[in-house]
Amino acid sequence: MPRLLALDGRGELTTKHAELVAKSAGVSLRTVWRWLEAGRRGRTGPVERERFRITDELHARLVAWCGNAAAVHRDLVREAERARAHGEETPGVPSLATLHRAIRRDLNPGQRVALAGGESARRRHDVHLRRPRQWRNACWEVDHKHVPVEVLLDGELVFPWVTWFIDCATEVIPGAAITPHQPSRDAILAALRIALSRDEDPTGPYGPIGGLPSLVRIDRGADFLSATVSDALGHFAVPVQDLPAYRPDLKGSIENLNRCAQKMLCASLPRYTHAPSLRLRPGARSKHVDEAAPLPFAEFVRLLLEWITWWNTKHTSKALGGRTPLQTWRADPTPIEDVDRDLLHRFTLADDGRTRTLTASGVRWGNRYYAGEWMHGEAEVGRKVRVRFIPHHDHEIEVFDAVSGKYLGPAHPSDAATDEQRRAHRRRKAAEKRRLARAMSAAAEQTRTRYAAVTEAETPQQLGALSEAEAERAAERERIADAAELALPDLIPPAAPPEDWVTPASLRGQCRPAERPGQADDDERGVEQ
Repeated sequence: MPRLLALDGRGELTTKHAELVAKSAGVSLRTVWRWLEAGRRGRTGPVERERFRITDELHARLVAWCGNAAAVHRDLVREAERARAHGEETPGVPSLATLHRAIRRDLNPGQRVALAGGESARRRHDVHLRRPRQWRNACWEVDHKHVPVEVLLDGELVFPWVTWFIDCATEVIPGAAITPHQPSRDAILAALRIALSRDEDPTGPYGPIGGLPSLVRIDRGADFLSATVSDALGHFAVPVQDLPAYRPDLKGSIENLNRCAQKMLCASLPRYTHAPSLRLRPGARSKHVDEAAPLPFAEFVRLLLEWITWWNTKHTSKALGGRTPLQTWRADPTPIEDVDRDLLHRFTLADDGRTRTLTASGVRWGNRYYAGEWMHGEAEVGRKVRVRFIPHHDHEIEVFDAVSGKYLGPAHPSDAATDEQRRAHRRRKAAEKRRLARAMSAAAEQTRTRYAAVTEAETPQQLGALSEAEAERAAERERIADAAELALPDLIPPAAPPEDWVTPASLRGQCRPAERPGQADDDERGVEQ
């Protein structure tokens, strides 16, 4: 329309122009001329009809009544009746149908569901941007997943949790850890240790997947924000991106993995609590009651690891071009930065920062003494060590030298040692004793002097002593060896080669000058004189 008005203002408007607009807009030529006439009067858009609209005040009332339009309409009617009773003029109250129509027109679907469901319901209607696909190990995401499956552990039904990492570019799972209770720092460190290490065995659940990532995204969970996790990643110079709370859309890869695991694996297991059912447990409205025998915890872990293997090696995705995550991982030429196993073992454990002394009782940690079979012979006076441990696991610690950082070995509570640990201590003590006995026996053999037996009153002959001839030959060999060491092969230069030989000038300069005929006789006469 602005183009037609401009042409009309310059006197260049023709019927051809109006026909082109009518054909493009799918209207008649008469309609175009009518639009042009309205534009000349200053109106270039459709006529807005007067209707009832949802104001900010009405929106607030709808929120207060959780989206109950009938209750809001009753409030409006009562207020209008009260105002008329006091002789006040009030605008007309719309009908309930008009109010419903206004709600549908003025509020979008997200705002309408938010009236009753709040912010969490409104977010389901949001549109989220996608991050550009990067390369392998460019970014990992980690999360805890509550598994809605009852499993049996020590005679009790528990809900397991899985802590796992996912590579955002290839969708592979590099590592996971399963706990029968709410996970904490120990589960994160265990999963991180598996994710960073690589195993070339294709039959394992993770295979060659792993290495150091360039970035790790986490949510604002207290366990993820702990100093233990940040220190473990900080030692490898891996930055951690702390995402805002209640923003699952910012870590879509791990959230999608959680949903896929629930639909593909958990829904097929017995005692799945989110399955639809008509039977309700007393006092619960949403829990499904399954009479099937629960899986043992170890069996559930085995099935979950098998599913992880299937996800990495057989599951295909349209986002990956119909390839499996492992195929996408192998096809990526990005170099992988591996982690030294000693560093991985050291930095993926917690450290309280204290220096302790290795004594005859072992290492004191947590008001208990810990000892290992490797400590026999290592308990030097005043030797300082550092202790690293898995949080909430006091059955074993790892001991490192406080000065060099060298890994010394594991240690277990000395007052709760198992039979196998006690046998290992006894074997180590016996081995140390045998080693010392062999050394002392060898030293005695070297220093012991033995004599031959005698039958007469004479001085006994020392066994193993050299005879006079053997001693002279040995001295001669030593003298020749000494002379060879003192020899100077470059003291007398070699004789010059024949004249007809082609010899480099650099080598000819290192030789003695050629003798003249008769020079030897002159030398002899000179000696005689």
